[in-house]
Amino acid sequence: MHIIKRSLVIFLSALAFTGAAAGATLDDDVSKLQHEWERIKYQTAPAAQEKEFERLLQEADQVLARNPERAEMLIWHGIVEGSYAGARGGLGALSHAKNARKDFERALEIKPDALSGSAFTSLGSLYYQVPGWPIGFGDNKKALEFLKKGLAINPDGIDPNYFYGDFLYRIGDLDNAERTLRKALKAPARPQRKLADEGRIGEINQLLEKIAEKRK
Repeated sequence: MHIIKRSLVIFLSALAFTGAAAGATLDDDVSKLQHEWERIKYQTAPAAQEKEFERLLQEADQVLARNPERAEMLIWHGIVEGSYAGARGGLGALSHAKNARKDFERALEIKPDALSGSAFTSLGSLYYQVPGWPIGFGDNKKALEFLKKGLAINPDGIDPNYFYGDFLYRIGDLDNAERTLRKALKAPARPQRKLADEGRIGEINQLLEKIAEKRK
């Protein structure tokens, strides 16, 4: 039984990378992880994603070991681990989702606004996509809290608006979900993130189609 949906492959979160706060070596390492994540998420067949994300997680482990206190690396390590959890599914995925949560929480302790508040958005998306008690730690109240904090830092970003819209859709608030998703479509393009932007726009349009179907 897949207790963690594939949509947990968040990462959800082609979250924006801003390298100004990190050193050149970390920039290169994170950029490589970022582009590999995008390739796996948007250009790899779903059946092959589990092994690909597992391989990428091993690389992320090595980079994090060299940069254990860098918020940017913690965020991307969490993104990769959460994506692996989503691709793997089942009870075995829950421990990886918990590890991702720890990464985002630690990143928030170090630098809350790192990567335009991506840790808030990523943590919020985990809380609404992971099953709740007694199976997992999912919690819609916490999800809403963190998603709103991510939006406060990056109100016009494609990812914080996408995930907030997805959350609203899941709780049945179709009007506000559609409004938020259409705002996400108007987000400015991100430098060197063409693949991520195109993939996210595709997900937004699919969700808007689901909203339209529910209204019939």
